[in-house]
Amino acid sequence: MRTIPLALLGLGHLAAHPTRVAAESTSVKVKWIDETPTFHTGTTFGIPWARGRHLANATTFSADAGTLQSWITAYWPDGSIKWSAHALGGENAAKEGYTITANGAGNSTAYKRGKRQSAKSTAIEIEDGEDEIVVNTGKITASFAKTGNALVSEIRTSSGKVVGKNGRLVLHSQSGIPEYDDVSTGVEYYKFASKIYNATVSSDGQGAARALVTIQGTHSTLGNSTSAHADWLPFTVRFYLYANSDAIRTVHTIVYDGDSKSDFISGLGIRFDVPLAGEELYDRHVRIAGVEGGILHEAVQGITGLRRDPSANVRSAQYNGTKTPDKSTWDSRVSGRLQWIPTWSDFRLTQLSSDGFNIKKRTKAGQSWVKIPGGTRAGGLAYLGGATTGGLAVGLRDFWKKYPTSLDVSNAATDEGSITLWLYSPSAEPMDLRPYHDGLGQDTYAKQLDALEVTYEDWEEGYNTPYGIGRTNEVFIYAFDSTPSADRLSELTTHSNEPPVLYPEPSYVEETRALGSYWKTPDATSSSPEVAEIESHLDFLIKFYNDQIEQRRWYGFWDHGDIMHGYDTDRHQWRYDIGGYAWDNSELSPDLFFWNHFLRTGRADIYRLAEAQVRHGGEVDSYHLGNFTGLGTRHNVQHWGDSAKQARVSTPVYRKTFYYISGGDERTGDLIHQALQAERGFYLVDARRKVRAPDVVYTPDPTALYLDFGTDWAGVAAAYLLEWERRGPRWEESRSKLLETARTYPNLKFGFVTGEALYNSLTGTWSPPPTDPSNNGTVSISHLSAVFGVLETLDQLFEHDPDLPKPFLDAWLDYCYFYSASNSEQLARYGKSFGKVNLRQGHARLTAYAANRRGNETLALRAWDEFLNDNSADELSPEDPWTTVWWNGSSVLTPVEEADWITTNAAALYGLAGIELLALVGEEAPLHTNIWFISLATSPASVAPSHLTLPSNVFAYRDTTTPSLRCDPTLLRTFKLNLPLVTTIMRIWSQS
Repeated sequence: MRTIPLALLGLGHLAAHPTRVAAESTSVKVKWIDETPTFHTGTTFGIPWARGRHLANATTFSADAGTLQSWITAYWPDGSIKWSAHALGGENAAKEGYTITANGAGNSTAYKRGKRQSAKSTAIEIEDGEDEIVVNTGKITASFAKTGNALVSEIRTSSGKVVGKNGRLVLHSQSGIPEYDDVSTGVEYYKFASKIYNATVSSDGQGAARALVTIQGTHSTLGNSTSAHADWLPFTVRFYLYANSDAIRTVHTIVYDGDSKSDFISGLGIRFDVPLAGEELYDRHVRIAGVEGGILHEAVQGITGLRRDPSANVRSAQYNGTKTPDKSTWDSRVSGRLQWIPTWSDFRLTQLSSDGFNIKKRTKAGQSWVKIPGGTRAGGLAYLGGATTGGLAVGLRDFWKKYPTSLDVSNAATDEGSITLWLYSPSAEPMDLRPYHDGLGQDTYAKQLDALEVTYEDWEEGYNTPYGIGRTNEVFIYAFDSTPSADRLSELTTHSNEPPVLYPEPSYVEETRALGSYWKTPDATSSSPEVAEIESHLDFLIKFYNDQIEQRRWYGFWDHGDIMHGYDTDRHQWRYDIGGYAWDNSELSPDLFFWNHFLRTGRADIYRLAEAQVRHGGEVDSYHLGNFTGLGTRHNVQHWGDSAKQARVSTPVYRKTFYYISGGDERTGDLIHQALQAERGFYLVDARRKVRAPDVVYTPDPTALYLDFGTDWAGVAAAYLLEWERRGPRWEESRSKLLETARTYPNLKFGFVTGEALYNSLTGTWSPPPTDPSNNGTVSISHLSAVFGVLETLDQLFEHDPDLPKPFLDAWLDYCYFYSASNSEQLARYGKSFGKVNLRQGHARLTAYAANRRGNETLALRAWDEFLNDNSADELSPEDPWTTVWWNGSSVLTPVEEADWITTNAAALYGLAGIELLALVGEEAPLHTNIWFISLATSPASVAPSHLTLPSNVFAYRDTTTPSLRCDPTLLRTFKLNLPLVTTIMRIWSQS
């Protein structure tokens, strides 16, 4: 048993959730979350603003350095700015931080949708022509086609050199995967190139710091395929170009729309041609990033290591990538025999696992490959170019983490070479997205539910499909007038893998309340050991999952960004192969835990962990095509394998923080809009088809969807709120539906305790469930309803619009109070107790929320008791080891750390509850509140309740002869305590 330390009971600030004064700053400092980068190729970031501080139609922005472009990504209902986005152009030397100032007088039309403004009028030039889009950053000019298969027609440096051209997508696929001993499978092979159907540029012309070119299309077969194949694998590629920058950030998204049994991707990449004509073969350079900043130095025709020495300065020039001295100055024994020195036309680096890569080269097609010593984890960047012609470098973020990947340099000995960045390597086995089992005879719901009892997998034929899942990758393209130094390429490799991120001070973000009121920054002045213990536990969990990702190798094209769900203590292994215990798919909101902890700390390691989850959960675990669009998939051995398709996984509340602090990442914006399509998914996919009572007749109807408020409605509500904030295309509809829900939901007799009711997806109106058409009151409680972001979404809604009907807030606070209340209280309020409820530790944050909103000190005490003394399977206790055990030798495949007392459910809920309790019910006890525990260490028989004389200010007591707490109902509501087996009297009073 854990008593509640005084220092945790900071109850003085509970006065009815007071409205806070708007943050007064008109200038906000943003800093890099990592160390200050050595250079700056341009970046976009977001800044929140308190309600009412800056009117959107009368505010402009300026920066203390660099070229600035600003626009609004969210509005408060009063028309003031909630979030602004800012783009800074490139700089040769980055500053430690930047101050962004909001200026009160401005052009009232400056922030119409799609418009941008800039601190300089000539920073970047854009020509949007009939056939192509041309963007000039001042350092490079890039041309983008509007039709055909080449997305990037040309990249030209400011000196006029064309260093890249014909940038297109490439795709290989095949119709089957033959077994090792099968030589007569009749497998067909296909090759595809990108086919553009739409190209746009987002900017208002000259004077911008950033231009965004978006190209959409699909992949179409080439003539060298063995047979015809329909166009497939739609793509969206976004190119971000910044003023005064020679880099292009590229965000590449594909959506799988094939048949997993006949469409096997065997290669997926981006290819650029690099002009080399006029450059001597020995002045052509290949550079490939290796391990931890290492760079491979190669030339197309090597003149180092020969039997005869051309001279030291010649060798040094080639190695360093500069133009070699005139050939007449070389040793003639070399210069006269250059025809006998091989030229190396092709280079290939292949990363087929997270732990090893191979490199090889050859003189030309048809000749054997020569191995180059490889390594462990390649940086994912390759350069091809010449000392005088210049060249191109291409880098893939998380190259080894998203294996199998490859880098190809081809035809380097010809007038036009090429670089291919393979997002999925053709050297690997074909991508196999087929189900991992054949159904095991589960041909009825009864069998499927029975199987769920042993493997925790909710399987159903036709639902284990990858059709409609997506994947997004980031690629960086760098242009050069001449071969760059190895140090520069090493810096660019780091930049590509960890792009610099700007973020305001966490305390400032907290004060704006633009991301809710349920988190706060750690109190650096706190001397409380209890608070320090919780903070240390939060940090332990972050480190634990970062370490587990590395030690358990949770990497791969589809897997990077996810973590595992449950642990097998016998095998010392996460349950990667057991039904619903494998990949977590955001179960119980680890995403929210990580993002909340980043918001309050600003730590880079947490940001990178949470950002990878955004890119995974929003893409791989969610659907973007087909009947499941807008829904996600419950945890499973395969990310898409479970038949439970719900908005609780696709909910944009998991992506919201990243969206705003990234300055409105456009791909994440797509996912937010797709989440709105869950409304349609609800009547195409009956989430309760297997468990609905047989006497309930339910026909999915968009005007009367039978939804759960937490696992269903909350996900769409998060999308509604984002659309309202962003003033997106459906913002007025979204606002109307949220307001209608706030008006009609309290009409349900038991409010949120009703659990499931009928929802009109066209209007947002709620009505009683079909089991209770007369609205006599239904009690339906699920431990899952409030653990997928519903509290966070509702709090953000209440913060966004404080004028929502009070009965709606009261209905939510009632749910927060009664979920973990005593059975007798539940019975008195609803005529029925909830029985044994689960996940009390996670739900402690609901209790804390009600305590905070209602200023209830007793309830705050109950919240801490629930957090500290859950004692169930999905909780973490102060008495847990909070350490790991190291396993090696024959017990495990590879040496690993183990914490067999942790499940991801428990870690997520502990993290969320810990952060939110510290914010909502305090870190330090104010001086006016004292809470004393008096334990009488005598047997129950000698001190029976009837023998006790209770002071008038004692309101509750418990002894071992009574199963529940006794309470004077005229004082405060009861709460449960897990106390030792002695009579315990608790006395609470206040001193003014």
